[in-house]
Amino acid sequence: MPQSLSRVIVHLVFSTKDRQPFLVKEKQKDAFSYLAGTLNAIDCLAILVGGMPDHIHALFVLSRTLSVSKVVEELKKESSKWGKSHIHPDFYRQNGYGAFSVSPSMVEKVKHYIATQEEHHREATFQDEFRILLRKHGIEWDERYVWN
Repeated sequence: MPQSLSRVIVHLVFSTKDRQPFLVKEKQKDAFSYLAGTLNAIDCLAILVGGMPDHIHALFVLSRTLSVSKVVEELKKESSKWGKSHIHPDFYRQNGYGAFSVSPSMVEKVKHYIATQEEHHREATFQDEFRILLRKHGIEWDERYVWN
């Protein structure tokens, strides 16, 4: 086959360092727009970026030329630079992340989930939410290391 084709949809989740609530409501729209622009700039079509003061959800189409880890590296680098200059000088991201595959038939459901984070987090903490995602995707983890 002479042409390489792919469409891999990813739901990425990562938090601020120590889950500090730096992404205050007034800054979220700008932060999420900036991250969507970063994704688009590296040829990863941003479907939706959202989250809460202590974490980000990004739903995007993975570029066929980049690995998930490279996309995460770029997003974290750019979001940290933006956060330090627009939010707080001590703005940092947590080291780890969760990346989950999304079938095309589930994109609307994941978009709704990301768009309604505030409602969702009235009942669940970030840690609870992340554990649910890990279980749903059959990922094993060690509580001693997943939160640092």
